Amino acid sequence: MTVSVTNHLNFRGDARAALEFYQSVFGGDITIVTYKDAQNVQAPSEADQVMWGQVTAKNGFRVMAYDVPSRMPWEQGKNPFFVSVRGDSATEISALWEKLSAGATIAQPLAPSGWTPLYGMLKDRFGITWVLDVATAYKAS
Repeated sequence: MTVSVTNHLNFRGDARAALEFYQSVFGGDITIVTYKDAQNVQAPSEADQVMWGQVTAKNGFRVMAYDVPSRMPWEQGKNPFFVSVRGDSATEISALWEKLSAGATIAQPLAPSGWTPLYGMLKDRFGITWVLDVATAYKAS
C-alpha cells in the first residue's frame, strides 16, 4: 500500500495557467481533466476549466490544482489549498477517511466518482480541507 500527500491549489479560472507555469519551472508531465472531460459541467462557461490537474516531475515535485466552480465561495488567498491524500486501494482510503472524518464537516461524501473509484472531501475539526481518493492513471491533455 502506498499513500502520497500533495498540495492541491485552488483557483478561479487560472488553474491551467498556473499548472503550465509550474511545469515550465519544475519540468515534468502535466495532466488536466476539465469539467467537460469528467462530464460534470454545472455552468457551461466553466466546461473547459480545470476540474483536476497535476504536474509531476522526476525530481519529486508534485502539485495539484483546480478551478473552484462559481457556485462555490472562493476568495483569492483564502482557502488557497487542500491537502490531497491518494492511496492505492479503496480499503486504504476508506480507513483513512473514517479516522479523518471524526468531528469533521463533510463537503463531499466518500463515494465513487466519474474519475476515480472513490473520492471524498471534508474539513477536519481543525479547519483543514482534505480530499481523499484512490489513485487512477490519467491521460495527459
